[in-house]
Amino acid sequence: MSSNWSKERVQLEPLKVAVGIATAGRPLVLARILEHLDAQTRVADAVIVCGTSPADVLGIDRGQTGLRFITSSRGLTVQRNAILKEGAGFDVIVFFDDDFVPCLCYLEVVERVFERAPDVVVGTGHVIADGIRGPGLAFDEALTVLCEDGQAEPTLEISDVHNAYGCNMAIRMDAVRAGRLAFDETLPLYGWLEDLDFSRRMAAYGRIVKIGAARGVHLGVKSGRQSGRRLGYSQVSNPLYLVRKGTCSRRRALKLMSRNFIANFAKTFRPEPYIDRTGRLMGNLRAMLDLVGGRLSPERVLKL
Repeated sequence: MSSNWSKERVQLEPLKVAVGIATAGRPLVLARILEHLDAQTRVADAVIVCGTSPADVLGIDRGQTGLRFITSSRGLTVQRNAILKEGAGFDVIVFFDDDFVPCLCYLEVVERVFERAPDVVVGTGHVIADGIRGPGLAFDEALTVLCEDGQAEPTLEISDVHNAYGCNMAIRMDAVRAGRLAFDETLPLYGWLEDLDFSRRMAAYGRIVKIGAARGVHLGVKSGRQSGRRLGYSQVSNPLYLVRKGTCSRRRALKLMSRNFIANFAKTFRPEPYIDRTGRLMGNLRAMLDLVGGRLSPERVLKL
């Protein structure tokens, strides 16, 4: 149930909007994303980039307005929490993956929605093309897709959804502060389903919505991602952990696990060249053995 604070909140001043990007091992892609953000119709008040070492931001132009660099230990949830701490004074933080290419009016639309709908605490955009489902997309391909998308004058239409898609997720910091919320660092490395977990905890403070005019392309860059074995383990361990935590239903967890296991098993002998199906299947099976043995935990992926 939504709390009353969000419904009573009145926006008296322009929102302070920051972009947060957790990155690891993709400085060339990151550089192009940061350049693209400079062309937004509503430029971010700050862009907070959290890497794990100087190599993650090697060659990045540090002279861009509002650009901040911070570091933390590696892991999506850990890095996003570092961004939350750095951006504590902002009204809205828009989390982008370091390979997400937003349309030029993305931040403008998000700001207008969060101003006009004070009960919205999490907003996620419309992913026009998602390279994570295939071999990945090049940056120039993404620009072409966005150009061809050619939406008319952006509307502020929103629709309620169960959870945000973590590659592009705007959060209202008032709700974060009210609930003293953070991303769950029990979900290590790539943080599989961290967006689902965080969204459902934010739902106690307001609406989780999809913003149709906040559009973008997820490149799905393969470099810098965790191994197939580790991802396969997380595909089993993380949903079950969230069931115990209460942020994922048993039905949804079973659907997620069975869909991934069936895909990994069916395609092991004829895998896509860009997916380690054998590794994912071995990770699935290892997690199932740990479940039977009473040892299953998201953090055990670090031992694989």
